[in-house]
Amino acid sequence: MSKNLPYIMPSPQPQVEEAFAAYQTTHHFYHEVRSRSEFQRYCEWYYTTAEQHRQELKRMRGELNIFQWFRRR
Repeated sequence: MSKNLPYIMPSPQPQVEEAFAAYQTTHHFYHEVRSRSEFQRYCEWYYTTAEQHRQELKRMRGELNIFQWFRRR
């Protein structure tokens, strides 16, 4: 690929390599930022859902258990 590079982008080789290096660094940076943001949103959703489930379980434990009547022997 490097031997075909002058035909794709006719500029001195060091400038092209610097431009590609800057692009690649920027691309990796934004990919990392996006990945961390998605993980943070997932963690927030998980903790919110877990708290809702804890509250539901607490309410369910306080309710009358009808199934216990049918299971008596």
